[in-house]
Formats: sequence, C-alpha cells, structure tokens
Amino acid sequence: MTATPLPFAPLAGIRVLDFSHVIAGPLATFYLSQLGATVLKMENANGGDVMRRTEKGRQGFAALNAGKESHTVDLRDPADRKRALDLASTCDVVVDNLRPGVLARFGLGFEAIRSLNPTVVYCTISGYGRSSADVAERPAYDHIIQAATGMAFMAGTEDDPPIKTGFPVVDAATGMQAALAILAGLRERDRLACAVQLDVSMTGAALQLMYSFACEALTNGASPARVGNQGHSGSPTADFFATRDGWIALGANTPRQLIRLLDVLGLADMAGDPRYFAEPLNPDSPASFVRSINPAGLKAIIAERLHMLNAEELEQRCALYGVPAAKVRRLGEFATWAQRHNQVSTVSLHAEGASVISPGLGFGVQTFKGGESGI
Repeated sequence: MTATPLPFAPLAGIRVLDFSHVIAGPLATFYLSQLGATVLKMENANGGDVMRRTEKGRQGFAALNAGKESHTVDLRDPADRKRALDLASTCDVVVDNLRPGVLARFGLGFEAIRSLNPTVVYCTISGYGRSSADVAERPAYDHIIQAATGMAFMAGTEDDPPIKTGFPVVDAATGMQAALAILAGLRERDRLACAVQLDVSMTGAALQLMYSFACEALTNGASPARVGNQGHSGSPTADFFATRDGWIALGANTPRQLIRLLDVLGLADMAGDPRYFAEPLNPDSPASFVRSINPAGLKAIIAERLHMLNAEELEQRCALYGVPAAKVRRLGEFATWAQRHNQVSTVSLHAEGASVISPGLGFGVQTFKGGESGI
C-alpha cells in the first residue's frame, strides 16, 4: 500500500504496530504514516479489516490505510502471537483499537509488551476509556457515542427528535485525538526514557468537539439550548437563510459586519431603526455580538430580501464587503469548488488496486534551513 511521498516526515524512523480497524484507529495511524512513520497494520487472518468489505469498497479502505504495511495475524496461533510480540519489541508505538481486553488476553497488553520494550508508547482506543470498570468494556460505534454524550441533542431545535451528525464525526475526532496523544507520548518517551500508556476514548473525543459546552456541563450540569442553524454568537444575522437558488450561511456577528450586510442588501436604513436596535449600530464601537430588540422581525426582513438573490453571487458580494458568508454546499460541490480555487492540498493514495485523492494531513508546512525554504 503506497501514498505519494511527503517531504515533511518528522516521524521518519518511528515504527508503529497497529492493531486497529474500521475508522478511529486507522485514521490515527494514517496520520502517523503521512508524517513519515512506518506503520505495520496487523489484520485478522479471517478477512482482515472490515473496511475492506464496505459498500464503498477498496477506496474506503485505501483512504484510511494507504502507506501502511499490511500483515495478517491469527492471535489464536502461538506462532502468530510470538511474531506479533517480536514486532512489538522493535516498535516505538503500539495501537490497540480492538475490543477492550482482547490483546491483553492474548498476551499483547501493555504490561506484556513493556516487559519486552521498556520505552514503548502504547495507545488504547475504545468507546468509553479504561478508567471505569463499569463501562470500559462496552462496545461502541460513532452514533452510539453521539447519543451517549448528548451530541445528538445539540443539533436541531427543542421540538425535534435527536439528530445524528451526518458523518462519523466522533470516529474522526477520536483518530485525531489518538494521533495527538501518540505524538505527545513519543515526546515524553524521549524526554524521560520511559514507557507511556495512553487511554483514548470516543467519549473523551466527543467532549473535546463540544469543548465550551462540555466545560459548562461539567461545571454546573447545564445542557445547552438547541438553536437549529443559529450561529454560536447568537446574533440574529448569524444563521442559514433561503435564497432564490439554495441556501446561504451568514455570520454578521458584529455591528460593523451587520452594517456592511445591510449595505449589500440595500437595507442600510435599518442600522438606525429603533424598531430593531435600542441604539443605532455603530461601526466604530468595540467588537461585540449584535443584539436586536426584535430579532424575529429583523430576521424576517433580511430573509425576505435574501430570498430574491442568488446564493453564489451573494457570497461573492459579501466577501467584497468583509461579511462572513458562504453558499450552503453539498460536500461534492465543495470538493470541486475547493480544488478549482486551490483551497485544499491533496495527496494521492493507492492501496489494494484502488486510488483515492485525500486531503492528507489537513495543514500546510514549510521548513527553513539557512534562510531558504525547504518545501
């Protein structure tokens, strides 16, 4: 399995023994591989990673596993267990994303591997983490954790049933969290010459995604109100609005931004209208979130005007005026748009005869040596 080589390879020389499957664990080790690590993907001899057999076929598997070395292993076979232990003794990192306790039962848990490899970084990834005996071994999937953590009651409005985020957001966040934890673990290993045991959970990743709300809930038990498409600022013009040919998201959060939006819409007189604002909007006032004495009325006037306009043209006009705005696109539309406007750096992945264009690491990088750019 191959990926386009990257010149940025800070993990070159790091070896990872990867007992993970499906999304969260493989995404974590995909990042490590993209950063230059050698990842040995240990797959069940009875069919391998389930992602090989999804409806998306080989491309779904390649997107998460290109660049890794695939090995089959039957943990019930003593010879295979010994081979796995031998590999673990030579690796810097071991990742365990199997059902909680499986690797330990086969003699491949943290303590067994640490006895052979005293500076191993051992990362377990599970639904609920290892800290609570009551729930540690519960099986979990993305939508189960969205339900358990309150995420499914974050979207929509108060009268709606629970709403799942439309993609495996917790799986992806868990993979990112695990990759971050492993990088920190490697740094600590190098700093103290010690073994490091990392416990990454899907519930923990979900709380990170909801961070500010999670802090409030942990502090006083509060659950946030469900506000639909309203922006986090609460400003009446931070929302989704229907246009003539689709939808647009506006983020006119501050007085200056709202004044500019009203200019774009030909509604400049509203900025000083006492029916909507206790004081006229002032572009030079300290930055703050806009509040209206009649937010529903303000929204209704703006929505009426927006309904006569074209979403993409309005997006462009708002950009010229410095008003945050975006046409609401489907993912395929955005992918085409982003590539056309050079908004995304892509990586070509190849595995199992499939080719995939990936957004890779999700960030750009340059290195400098002797005053010149290295990348």
